[in-house]
Amino acid sequence: MSGGDAGGLTEWLRGHSFALDSLDPTGPLDDLEPLRAIAEGARVVAVGENSHFIREVCLLRHRVLRFLVERCGFTVHAMEFGFSEGFAVDRWTRGEGADSDLDELLGPFPHPEEVRAALRWVRVYNRDAAIPVRFAGVDIPQAGGSLLPSLRPLKEYLSAADAAALPFLEPVIALAEGVEGPSMAAAAPRYGRLAKEQQDALMAGLGWLRGRLSALEPDHVARYGRDRHSLAERHLESAWRAVYNLGAMARFLAGQGLPGDMGVRDGFMADSVLWRLGRMDPDAKIALVAHNAHIQKTPIVYEGLRELPMGQRLAQALGEGYVSLGVTSAGGETAGLHPDEDAVHGFRVERAVLEPPAEGGIEAALAAAGVDLGFAGFHGAPRGAEDPARIRFDTAYLETSVLDAHDGVFHLPVSTVADDPSR
Repeated sequence: MSGGDAGGLTEWLRGHSFALDSLDPTGPLDDLEPLRAIAEGARVVAVGENSHFIREVCLLRHRVLRFLVERCGFTVHAMEFGFSEGFAVDRWTRGEGADSDLDELLGPFPHPEEVRAALRWVRVYNRDAAIPVRFAGVDIPQAGGSLLPSLRPLKEYLSAADAAALPFLEPVIALAEGVEGPSMAAAAPRYGRLAKEQQDALMAGLGWLRGRLSALEPDHVARYGRDRHSLAERHLESAWRAVYNLGAMARFLAGQGLPGDMGVRDGFMADSVLWRLGRMDPDAKIALVAHNAHIQKTPIVYEGLRELPMGQRLAQALGEGYVSLGVTSAGGETAGLHPDEDAVHGFRVERAVLEPPAEGGIEAALAAAGVDLGFAGFHGAPRGAEDPARIRFDTAYLETSVLDAHDGVFHLPVSTVADDPSR
């Protein structure tokens, strides 16, 4: 294709797309068979979303999860969910506790019912599975709103392994309790209102604990095993990254954001995925669900700030072993998220009507190619000056080379905001 030949891309997309029969997560999966060629050889397949709280996206990702598990042998369901909290959810998906425990395990963030349904499917599947599907959280704790889910298991470990460190941990926990919120949107303003001395004490205390764990590593590994010590390090790293991220968000909300600052969270998510891979069988594979902005392979540019996402880091680490599948929609509605300290979760979710696809966006390109409810793969696509340069992001767009950011995109003709009584 010559530069600027948009018609060439349109024809190419027509020949490299397939339709989906439905979004019913309990229905047949044969229509997803073309995904097999894309997933083969990958250790991590990530499926995105153009906004949180979208019903059709959740249904689609449930279907794709089933396909990857039942047809392609994927053995881990990873999610944009706290690393430390994920272990209790993993035990639940493998049969521990009562069916009704899930809501408490998911914590205060308002996950739609469709997300809960996918996790219940994993629990039912595991009852008879020869190889149970594991669950993994990969994110900083409580959607970035609290350090406590990571500090509590760290305290339990140190109580046995290094009681001398507890007097240094307790002041950190006390400061963390003072900024805790149900989400990053709620906690960041609270962190921003701390005196600088308190902010510094929180970071310094976690830094001291990182040094302490490193200093005693040989002794701890000999007494408790490398896996247990490594897990304690990950809990501590999760808390440290969460504090840094709260500071980054507080600066952003105050109009003082620094380029790259938010990448501390995405770096932790990428490291969490790689940490999991390093502790699994070589043929184990992860199905990961997270926002498009987290899974894309190219830098994020949003409101003038350039950030480096998890997907870019995983692509660098895994090469073709990492596959990013974006999700977007032609019309309907989306969820507008607005910080609001008076709201239950620190933000308001408002239904917003989607404008028609913007010129130069992947949505317009897919519409021109006649892709309705379906998927278009990008491997080998002709390139030119008219390549799609944006993809929907909540009520706006992210500017990026979409053909580089993702290996393909699922397209929904209509999207709606999920019903959730907690909002």
